[in-house]
Amino acid sequence: MIEVLVVDDDTRVARVNAAYVDRVPGFRVAGLAHSAAGALRRLEALPRPDLVLLDHHLPDDTGLAVVQEMHRRGLQIDVIMVTAARDLTTVRAALRQGVLQYLVKPFSFAGLRDKLEAYAELRRALDRGGTAEQSEVDLIFGSSASGAVPGPAPGHSPSTAELVRRALLNAEESLSAQEVAAETGLSRQTAQRYLKILERSGKAVLTLRYGDAGRPEHRYARAARG
Repeated sequence: MIEVLVVDDDTRVARVNAAYVDRVPGFRVAGLAHSAAGALRRLEALPRPDLVLLDHHLPDDTGLAVVQEMHRRGLQIDVIMVTAARDLTTVRAALRQGVLQYLVKPFSFAGLRDKLEAYAELRRALDRGGTAEQSEVDLIFGSSASGAVPGPAPGHSPSTAELVRRALLNAEESLSAQEVAAETGLSRQTAQRYLKILERSGKAVLTLRYGDAGRPEHRYARAARG
């Protein structure tokens, strides 16, 4: 399980975000904090969380100040900013300080779920060890290499789309959403959503498999040029 600390000055928002986190398979809320000082106290405690969902506007300091202090203390804990701050100065600073992702409020459960699933895939890629091809490096850094999925819609993760595309590339035959989910570790609903993105972008081909009765099964295969 990936343990998550949720930090938000609004206690109600913190509870909502925590409820969202607990709905995503593989993630569990390790605790809540409502200030910069409270967040740092929790991050110093043992056991430490793996990930922080960090608001920027806190009553005693900023979220980025928390990130700076984490670096100063040598705390190797990943951060996703979850904030209403959308000015480019803050966004640029977050990027330079190593924040992995940046989610602007307000957002839906689906928006946060996609960020968390992309983070889980990043951890899997890094935990495999060994060496990486350029496509794997692009996946880790969240960029689109040549042949990767172009421009997913807002709220969707390029790395998750690439993960699903690679499942199709490695398959010997067409796959259902359930089979893609089993291969990638995503939920069936998320696999289905990204398969549709691949189909719309020309990276996958949809076929229907008809059984003896009931609705046809949707199956996906890589496109000839994918």
